[in-house]
Amino acid sequence: MHFSQKRKDIEQGISYSVRGIMLTTDGYRNMKRQGQDMLAYLMDAERKAGEAILGVYGSAVKAEFKADRSPVTEADRLSHGILTDHLRRRTPYPVLSEEGRDIPFEERRLWETFWLLDPLDGTKEFLGRNGEFTVNAALIHRGLPVLGAIYVPVKDLFYTAVRGDGAFRTGQGTTVRLPLDQQPRPCTVVGSRSHASPEYEAYLRALRATHGDLMLLSAGSSLKFCLVAEGSADLYPRMGTTMEWDTAAGQLIAEEAGGRVVEAESGGQLQYNKADLRNPHFIVSGRGYHG
Repeated sequence: MHFSQKRKDIEQGISYSVRGIMLTTDGYRNMKRQGQDMLAYLMDAERKAGEAILGVYGSAVKAEFKADRSPVTEADRLSHGILTDHLRRRTPYPVLSEEGRDIPFEERRLWETFWLLDPLDGTKEFLGRNGEFTVNAALIHRGLPVLGAIYVPVKDLFYTAVRGDGAFRTGQGTTVRLPLDQQPRPCTVVGSRSHASPEYEAYLRALRATHGDLMLLSAGSSLKFCLVAEGSADLYPRMGTTMEWDTAAGQLIAEEAGGRVVEAESGGQLQYNKADLRNPHFIVSGRGYHG
């Protein structure tokens, strides 16, 4: 399906899910259908990007380093090209991607709705060949994610959400709503496999003082959001530098699974398309967890 509907029609549907505007029953159904159609197309684009990544994954990969010393590979660029080409041809919205980040704020501040992409989240994990890398994409409307998908290429597994319609995991021919049923266990905290920090260790000490023994997990890329969303972890505290494209899809998926994603200091919701694309420190908590 080509998304040739007028921008106004799509904007009205997105506005419903963000601001709670009352629509007629037909209008609400149309909004949900548009969101699900667009999500299906996004998932197809992410799977194609994932196939390109896996085509590089089995070969000798040379990494270059960007100005911030983060690695970038041929796989990052291939995925970026596939995603941006698909989304620009089939949807009316501009694209902001980690591999095409140099768009002046004076230009993008005028964007009410846009795609925010991380074509290969977890490049270090990709280079380490542990499989914990993802393809992330979210549609941002008025500073918040309203549609998102995280794809795990090595497992052919998706985590997806549309604002107001819940979060889901799709793989091996089945789709299940998140969170999943879990057995009782100690408070479970997931942290970065590649980016531990003194602030993170201090947070764990404070949690132990309140909750006693903790169960600790490590995961790469946006998989940490996914573990909280599905209920395999209760908390994901991030006390280090991340960028907007690292978190947008994961935030929506966690929230639609009943969790919360808040700034560590203010408790406010993470916002997008800021002048400075860096995120503040944040905490992701699962449904029903009030730690």
